[in-house]
Amino acid sequence: MRDLLDRNPGAHRIIVGTPEQIADDIARWFDERGADGFNLNADVFPSGLAAFVDHVIPLLQRKGIFRREYQGSTLREHLGLPRPESQYVRAHQAA
Repeated sequence: MRDLLDRNPGAHRIIVGTPEQIADDIARWFDERGADGFNLNADVFPSGLAAFVDHVIPLLQRKGIFRREYQGSTLREHLGLPRPESQYVRAHQAA
């Protein structure tokens, strides 16, 4: 554990524990509006990230704070952003 902490001196918060403990801690931060998103650093790549996805994400989904599906098919749709007008259409209309 000390090695992990020493390798990550700029981290704001490190959560270590069982999947349930990690999911509970993330949920608490989310519910108390302490965070609206999280950046993850796994201890080992890619297996650490895979373990998080396999064991923690399902718990967060059951708590209702991690989506199961995306509404849109593109990032723009997912974020609810309008599609900008093409610069080529604009140039053609101005001509």
